[in-house]
Amino acid sequence: MDCLATDGRRLADLVALAIPVCRDAAKQFQQAGPGRPPAYQEWQIAVLIVVAIVHGRKSKSSQWRFLKQHEQELLEALALPRMPCRDTYSRRYRDEHLLFERAVELQGKLALKEHVCEAQCVAGDKSLITAKGPSPRGRKLRKGTDAQAAWGYSGHDRWVWGYSYEVVVTAPKKGLVFPLLGSCDPANKSEHKSFPPKIPRLAKSVCDVLVDSAYDGNNLAEAVECHANGKTSGRHYVCPMMKRAGKPAVGKYPQGGRRERRRRHRQQRHDFYYSKKGQRLYRRRKQSVEPFNSHFKKLFDLEDRVWHRGLDNNRTMILAAIFIYQLLSRYAFKRGQRNGQIQWILDGL
Repeated sequence: MDCLATDGRRLADLVALAIPVCRDAAKQFQQAGPGRPPAYQEWQIAVLIVVAIVHGRKSKSSQWRFLKQHEQELLEALALPRMPCRDTYSRRYRDEHLLFERAVELQGKLALKEHVCEAQCVAGDKSLITAKGPSPRGRKLRKGTDAQAAWGYSGHDRWVWGYSYEVVVTAPKKGLVFPLLGSCDPANKSEHKSFPPKIPRLAKSVCDVLVDSAYDGNNLAEAVECHANGKTSGRHYVCPMMKRAGKPAVGKYPQGGRRERRRRHRQQRHDFYYSKKGQRLYRRRKQSVEPFNSHFKKLFDLEDRVWHRGLDNNRTMILAAIFIYQLLSRYAFKRGQRNGQIQWILDGL
């Protein structure tokens, strides 16, 4: 693997960090049953994808050609019987997003265990990326339009035909901003559908969850602030509340009953958000997840558009890029870089 990096070690070290995490993530998807087992394990394909994306190869064909050029080193490092053919690599590429989503979660837990970051306060956000090809005109798809993309709107990007990814990152007062969870969907996927699966996977150390007004909702807030048995978790859901249909952010309901209890809890969240502590906490969101999204897109050339056509292809690429961001941060930490400046690693590959 030494010849895959200009300094003789960097990529080999990154691969060594990636293999155990991908192996652990792949255990969830191991299938037992009749028939011949696959020639290539899920974690082996995942590491090949990591190597290709780290070197900035965008199309699946260019990725495969790069991997083929370094066939002998990769066969030895990954214990592969042979390199997958182009069609096999392209087909398996579409399904690897399942492994990478799990691998991002596992590596987030590993980073907390290694004290790379701390997660008492986390921030969540959804970001849009334009699809390849032209956008539709009204409801009519034009030639070359990615039909699996969708319209999405944000205050920063306005209307975008494309895809979205959602991350939960650490939001410390001082220290490293590190992604802990991630997902990728069409741009029209609501935060109220993409965020709930992440709540049970939050680290036990999380005390405060910072999100923007698009995440305002009693169901989301109660899922964070309460356990399944109804007891409070001790966490704060710090979110600006929206006025809907001309109604106030905190409505008024008759005394007693479940609706009154929910209104009271909503009033408490409203008061906490506008308290000095709540405002001080919420400022961390602008210092964590928003700069992360900007830096992440710049590192992986996602500022203008996604790399592929099709939902599953882009899910794999974006989640693999988040996984690589984690790898680079862990590698920098092990090399004594505590500020999370990881561009120097990519520049040296």
